[in-house]
Amino acid sequence: MTSPPRRALSLLLAVVSLLATAACAPQNGRGVAFAVARPGRNESTSVRPNIVFVLTDDLSQNLVPYMPNLLALQREGTTFTNYTVTDSLCCPSRASMLKGQFPHNTGIYKNHGSDGGFRLFYSRGAEKSTFATDLQRAGYRTAFLGKYLNEYNARNPLGTGKPYMPPGWDQWFAGGNAYHNFNYSLNENNQVRDYGNKPTDYLTDVISAKASDFIATSAAEGKPFMVELSTYAPHSPYTPAPQDADSFPGLKAPRSAAYDKPPADAPPWLKDVKPLTKAQKTRMDTEFRKRVQSIQSIDRMIGSLRATLTKAGVADRTVLVFASDNGYHMGEYRLPSGKQTAFDTDVNVPLVMAGPGIGAGRGIDAVVANIDLRPTFAELAGAPQPGETDGRSLKPLLSGDTPADWRTAALIEHRDPATDPLDPDYTYDSPNIPPAYDALRTAQFTYVKYVDGSREYYDRTADPLQLRNLAGKLSPDRIAELDKALKGLTTCAGPEACWTAGRAVS
Repeated sequence: MTSPPRRALSLLLAVVSLLATAACAPQNGRGVAFAVARPGRNESTSVRPNIVFVLTDDLSQNLVPYMPNLLALQREGTTFTNYTVTDSLCCPSRASMLKGQFPHNTGIYKNHGSDGGFRLFYSRGAEKSTFATDLQRAGYRTAFLGKYLNEYNARNPLGTGKPYMPPGWDQWFAGGNAYHNFNYSLNENNQVRDYGNKPTDYLTDVISAKASDFIATSAAEGKPFMVELSTYAPHSPYTPAPQDADSFPGLKAPRSAAYDKPPADAPPWLKDVKPLTKAQKTRMDTEFRKRVQSIQSIDRMIGSLRATLTKAGVADRTVLVFASDNGYHMGEYRLPSGKQTAFDTDVNVPLVMAGPGIGAGRGIDAVVANIDLRPTFAELAGAPQPGETDGRSLKPLLSGDTPADWRTAALIEHRDPATDPLDPDYTYDSPNIPPAYDALRTAQFTYVKYVDGSREYYDRTADPLQLRNLAGKLSPDRIAELDKALKGLTTCAGPEACWTAGRAVS
């Protein structure tokens, strides 16, 4: 039997533990509290988690098997199998992430010009309200490293008198046209630094080291932090780190049933596509091998970041998020290397999240999109939900619950293709580029409506590779139903209207 003094001591310790938990809880009732186990201790404290966001460029699903650290992250975290980007093009997708909005609300449809790019994003004042400003206002230290938005120039002062640094970021290390990963410049907190072609200048490794320094410093100060590492890899020209340049000898691009085969009843832009030439196939095999080589540095970066978090003592209160801005096709549907289509190769990309309160080894098939990242980060940080977003926080899904009223469809909005050879996403080897379209993607089907009135409909449950276009077999009533749902999503604005529109699809 426990003696009275020991019972009193136990009660005192319990009260102290509860007080400590309350002291660490987010204020104003808005935070998401995670129970964090401490090695060698039975009690737990509630904290707002740190957030490490790794965003890659053109990383498609078929590259994931070549990333052992990412595969480990999947085993320890949650993978969203129906994650869809708002457009399979760099700048529109990244703008949607920053703002939590569809392209028709960000106004960013292309990488540059009158309807896209950084200059338009800046001129619209869009940077004044992003997930970075949300978290900074919530008391987080924030850092950005790598690729920002197309047209961003590391040297441009934009009237500030020094190289421009967007609001919301405490630390800023951003490049411009740095796709080669060597011989580039970074705006490092309003000072431009030039990098050369030494192995130590490889861009992915540079931002990895800087991010580790930021994490260690932030952890030592005891302040919550959010850091985004935005790689240029594996975007063309697919430059690998020198140590990986000879790896994976003989590796070729995957030959699925969709390789060098257009869908039956293809839309006009794809109907008369010619078979791939031997030269195209050979080139794509080389490109795929280089893509696999280039992601090895990203995979090592994931391992390095996790080691840094552990060493800093904050691994158990940090959420790590891995994603891509869009996917990539390489020979599927007879299309040479590129993107911009509504096929899953281009719009269904990896999204993995791991950390406290997130289930391990889980796959979630709920329909989620890149517009959901901003509200998710806000809820994790205990920040107010931004009223301008079109998305919704993924927190309920991370907790293992899929609400009954979750959206049924994601929206993809694509405008006229990149036709400027100076655009890094210019498709130089094929006339077969989709015209402007809007599309619905559910867990079961994809519906595409092109500006010329042509349509596609793929039953991905029966036809996962999207090889049979069934649009011509849909009844007029079904087409009218889908067009109505599509119009609802392409005209919605704000969390409630867009949520209602996203649930109107069956």
